[in-house]
Amino acid sequence: MCGIVGYIGPRDATPIVLNGLKRLEYRGYDSAGVAVVNDGKIEIRRDAGKLGRLADLVSQSPISGSPGVGHTRWATHGAPSARNAHPHLGATGKVVVVHNGIVENYLELKDELVSEGVTFNSDTDTETIVHLVEHHQASGLGLVEAARKTFSQIQGAHGIVLLSADEPDKMVCARIGNAGGVVLGLGEGENFIASDIPAILEHTRRVIFLESGQMAIVTKDSIRVETLRGEELKPQIHAVAWDPVAAEKGEFRHFMQKEIHEQVRALTDTLAGRVDFDHGKIRLPELNLTPELAKRIQKIYITACGTAAYAGMVGKTLIEAIARVPVEVVIGSEFRYSDPIVDENTVVLAISQSGETADTLAAMEEGRKKGATVWSIVNAIGSQAMRVADGYISMQTGPEIGVASTKAFTAPLVDQYMLAILLADLRGTLDEKTRRALVADLRLVPDLVGRAMNREAEVEKVAFALKDIRDCLYLGRGINMPIAYEGALKLKEISYIHAEGYPAGEMKHGPIALIDETMPVVCITPQDPWHEKMISQIQQAKARGGTVIAVATEGDALVAEMADHVLWVPAAPWMLSPLVTVIPLQLLAYHIATIRGLDVDQPRNLAKSVTVE
Repeated sequence: MCGIVGYIGPRDATPIVLNGLKRLEYRGYDSAGVAVVNDGKIEIRRDAGKLGRLADLVSQSPISGSPGVGHTRWATHGAPSARNAHPHLGATGKVVVVHNGIVENYLELKDELVSEGVTFNSDTDTETIVHLVEHHQASGLGLVEAARKTFSQIQGAHGIVLLSADEPDKMVCARIGNAGGVVLGLGEGENFIASDIPAILEHTRRVIFLESGQMAIVTKDSIRVETLRGEELKPQIHAVAWDPVAAEKGEFRHFMQKEIHEQVRALTDTLAGRVDFDHGKIRLPELNLTPELAKRIQKIYITACGTAAYAGMVGKTLIEAIARVPVEVVIGSEFRYSDPIVDENTVVLAISQSGETADTLAAMEEGRKKGATVWSIVNAIGSQAMRVADGYISMQTGPEIGVASTKAFTAPLVDQYMLAILLADLRGTLDEKTRRALVADLRLVPDLVGRAMNREAEVEKVAFALKDIRDCLYLGRGINMPIAYEGALKLKEISYIHAEGYPAGEMKHGPIALIDETMPVVCITPQDPWHEKMISQIQQAKARGGTVIAVATEGDALVAEMADHVLWVPAAPWMLSPLVTVIPLQLLAYHIATIRGLDVDQPRNLAKSVTVE
């Protein structure tokens, strides 16, 4: 997960930035770099690999100066390499940028810049930002206004820091959407910028958290926070405890809330280095999937437990729809006792956040014994499920502390989507036009999830209305049926409210008997191929006096007329819709639990990693 550290003040920025990046190493990265302003010039050192390589490079070829900025990068556009590592320098050599996020419209912007004679020196989307800033400076604008104009042109979610050799008295940064945090640290005669608190905690405990749609002009003596349009704001200054646990939570009350909000960045990171938007291709090298193996696969078993199993149910729909390979989802604790029909033409795909779940590991071993190819989708690097698999996909979401999984649910949805495209491509079952369209849709993911997240205040109001409920029924169809299961599970896990997820089409086969004025019914009703069917379910629930909470696509007037409460989500391609429909359900469970005064990070009777049967 990309890390950013910036410093402006009387001290040499280089060691401050490098030490700050070191404290963000837990996020994972594939390259790193640092830039400083010195005597009217910008000097950069960057390389692929770990921070140790960058430190060696700086030791061999020292740089010093202030201000300075550094970055650790997970590749999203362009392979991990020195030329693609941040910071990126503009053509004049006077402006430098570091960036978290994806510039969704970078191809269009790049084409415009190239037509004006700009030469790109990397394969990244980030480089468009620095060239746009220089383009606007050429018309006479200073760094702040050139940055502001650039921020209005780029689409997607971003965290950005800019330096200029011509204006060394300031740094300009912005948070646009939810591509990760931007923290401003207030010192004495010096100030700091970081993507997360641990990077600057040794220097200051007074911080400002930028909100989406805000930018800041940071000098050694002042910090001015503005809207992207230029209106000055009066931000709250937070005093952060030196306690590392409290510091890790940052601006959030609980780890679960933080991890819900980290999903934009986590999804960006799970795409990192795996999506070639230029050619419409997917790369999953650690999976060890060859064309020969892809064509030999006759069936895939997805095995997992709890939240991961519900992610696997979404994956079944994706793999069958895109790759046309039969998929069966089997709970890990049941797989080895079911004597599954497995042979050398079968894949057993395990999904696990911890990679140490006992039942999932036992299912993997059962598959191996029967001759299957064993794959895993895992978050914890180096875990057992990763080590024993024939191939794996790392979720790349960073540590998940809260017991109730959030970002380790959405990441494998994207991972399975990518797997389905790659599998179809290698099997020859996907034409180029369709493949390119499916890959292009991935560029929308961070922004869509960020927009769903921005409606948290509305979700919290619904949570207050539901805080005293004793039961709840969740209904979904098609690719969003597993989201009904996951939404119900989240409510059970942290609110201790009895909740049941059910296929909406099965309501008449029993659950409809439960519906009366005391039974809230959550209907997952985005505008997807099952929309009309879900409208019918809402009508049936309302006819029996049920309180309906609908998860619906923005602007759906029909749902708005019928439902008692609506949790709005942005319109999304139907195969990616679970990424947005689950967000309000995570937030709803979280806020109901906090209103009830419960410990959401460590709910009773539950453990983060279930290492026994």
